[in-house]
Amino acid sequence: MKIAVGCDHAGFPLKQTVIDSVQALGHEVIDVGTFSAEPVDFPDFTKKLGEKVQSGEAERGILVCGSGIGACIAANKMKGVYASIAHDTYSAAQGVLHDNMNVLCLGGRVIGPELTKVLVPAFLNARYLGNDEGGERLARRVEKIYKMEEENR
Repeated sequence: MKIAVGCDHAGFPLKQTVIDSVQALGHEVIDVGTFSAEPVDFPDFTKKLGEKVQSGEAERGILVCGSGIGACIAANKMKGVYASIAHDTYSAAQGVLHDNMNVLCLGGRVIGPELTKVLVPAFLNARYLGNDEGGERLARRVEKIYKMEEENR
């Protein structure tokens, strides 16, 4: 898979760990910045990452800001981007398995490198179950989310 990775200055110290974790799983990284610890606005990099997901250039994305919250809020304003903060492996995988999450948001000031190294694989190794046999309930719920997105844009 191609995975877009983006961060603001608060997430920058964790970005290389994210990139290394993605590459260790055999995926290609699309780095949308930022490229230093100079203060920047997280919505700018969230938008760059979201556009990669929207266009299909990236199948998924990982955003890192200070808490993960700002990037998550901004990402969810973009059609077709389904982002969530996950600071535990269950949520990182479950968001994909049941809810078709395609962007993982992390708090660079909340978690460290060791937790990042287990969260990234949990997220990237998970596959949405809604299209599998028995996944009708999941697919129904996700379709309702898609409908809400269309009705409220």
